[in-house]
Amino acid sequence: MGTVSNHDLADVLGTRETTTLEFKRTAKREGRRGDAIGNAVCAMANDLQGNGGGDILVGVDDDGVPVDGVDTSDKALLALTDLRDDGRVLDRPSFTVRAAVYRGKPVVHIHVEASTTPPVRFEGVVWVRPGPTTRRATREDERVLSERRRAKDGPFDSRVIQGAALEDLDLDLFRRSYLPSMVDPEVIEENGRPLAQQLASLHLTSPDEVPTALGLLTVGFDPSSRIPGGYVQFIRYQGTDLDAPVADDQELRQNLVDTAARLEVVLRGHLHTRLVEEGFREDRRPDYPFEALREVCMNALMHRNYETSYAPTRITWFDDRIEVTNPGGPYGQVRDDNFDRVTDYRNPSLAAAMKGLGYVNRFGRGIGRIQATLERNGNPPAEFQVDDSSWAVVLRRAAV
Repeated sequence: MGTVSNHDLADVLGTRETTTLEFKRTAKREGRRGDAIGNAVCAMANDLQGNGGGDILVGVDDDGVPVDGVDTSDKALLALTDLRDDGRVLDRPSFTVRAAVYRGKPVVHIHVEASTTPPVRFEGVVWVRPGPTTRRATREDERVLSERRRAKDGPFDSRVIQGAALEDLDLDLFRRSYLPSMVDPEVIEENGRPLAQQLASLHLTSPDEVPTALGLLTVGFDPSSRIPGGYVQFIRYQGTDLDAPVADDQELRQNLVDTAARLEVVLRGHLHTRLVEEGFREDRRPDYPFEALREVCMNALMHRNYETSYAPTRITWFDDRIEVTNPGGPYGQVRDDNFDRVTDYRNPSLAAAMKGLGYVNRFGRGIGRIQATLERNGNPPAEFQVDDSSWAVVLRRAAV
């Protein structure tokens, strides 16, 4: 059983639904669509009324009467907490889940903090709570949420970049690739959402059409022209140290979408396969599993410090190892002794974009996926070198 608060929430939150309080009889999901809990979390995070977030009580009917049989076990609480990390709510919301008491009966209490980078979407749809009912946002709601952002107070990736203009963004790429990845098709089909509002709603520009760091990094023609460290340097040595001859040296200065496509070609081009005998069978395995390479590189781009460092993300490939280095030490709750268990985001909107575009599968699972794929391929575990100003990940070649 989850830990239960001693305070009765009816005395604290009230007994009627409001803009900041919503009741749900059950947490049961109805497939990936129509998830009432997901919609409610999204609406509270968007905080249309500016109340600072809100609360959801699971196990209470619409009249404020608690129902019997509510599951408040640790397993049930963890299942609800998973909504924070599974990538269906973007930007990733901040909320807590606990067992509590309402009118003397056990319930589940979800407390949602207001997002600093609204609008937040659940499965590509913006939900708001203008009164005691959660509903899809209108054009005007999205405009209000976009204008509520205060770039100077938010993370660097949501701030406008002075001197940048719409001409710096590949708008065709935005319409063709980025928008369909981030927004529900039904919303896109609705008439009347102009390009400027779409860009601002997705944090790519300010309401007055100045590109943000996120806009330049994800769909800019050359992000490094405005964000000096916004590129990737790849170098391949024919040996095991920096004195070895250079076989390949490239700078990838495109946006995230184009960089990912080009980086895949570069990395696959340098992979070699080997024959591994398993009984009477021979299996071909690469020196490094591509899934681990992709995860390391994408996580480096997601978590790096774009604000104060002009250094690129570096991928250095030797004959016996690959080193991936990105500027920016541990951030927020992450420390050098807990980075494999705790996740925090220096660039939350960039993390959301990478999840929407499919470059990461979910939040907080990168290191585990890297180690698991390396083990399956016969590689040693990845080595992490963390200090105050940088991260480095070393992947060792599989034994021949």
